Amino acid sequence: MKRDADTGVSVDGADVWHERLGWAFGLTASDPAERAAALVRLADAERNTQDALDRYNRAWRHRYSLGRQAAHRNYLKALRCSLPGGLWDRPAGPDISTWPGLPYVLCFLEWEARYPQEWTRYAKSWGTKEGLIRDVAAAHHDETVRSKLVELVETVVQRPYRCKDREYVRVARAVDGEDLRSRLGRAARSDNPWAQRHAGYVLWLLDRPEVPNTRHVWRTLLAATSREQAPAGVARGGVMADDE
Repeated sequence: MKRDADTGVSVDGADVWHERLGWAFGLTASDPAERAAALVRLADAERNTQDALDRYNRAWRHRYSLGRQAAHRNYLKALRCSLPGGLWDRPAGPDISTWPGLPYVLCFLEWEARYPQEWTRYAKSWGTKEGLIRDVAAAHHDETVRSKLVELVETVVQRPYRCKDREYVRVARAVDGEDLRSRLGRAARSDNPWAQRHAGYVLWLLDRPEVPNTRHVWRTLLAATSREQAPAGVARGGVMADDE
């Protein structure tokens, strides 16, 4: 563990992160058995976190000062070994691009993008998703991370809209380039009606950086296009209706 010079907050190194959450990369594996094993680890971590929280609450109710402090430390320790709780304590000062937790942020977002049903069942947190997307969109990344973010945008535009997906426009604008536009162009020309609309919308906004990414803008653009091929739900006010 090291102490950040700007904030004075202790920042765990990559080895500590791997010890706590290295298993999480299995959540995005293409092998179902590997994903199942990671889900078991997550369930165990969640159970440990809940048990620690229960002990902390009991100590609080009984007003045991020393026991309460120890129980609180144990709860935070358990929380850091789970998702999404392990991603909640990023120091305020450092750029996320230098934070050792960044690979686990990308893993969490990739899991939601590729296996949304599993994510929703085991670790749903729309606020965490929104905050992490905004964090990664606000940073300058190396080519490896940038490529991962391009892949995330490409994946998300090809599915039915999910809560907070609109935030990925921020990411698209942050990593705008030939590779992203090429992928979005293919998606917009595909037979997938969701991809046609979502990718087309992102491309339209990339060409107009001054235009805000709002529901009103989406619905205005949607109304200006043909609705004959729209999937169920798109024509009635747009796919962003559930973006709470």
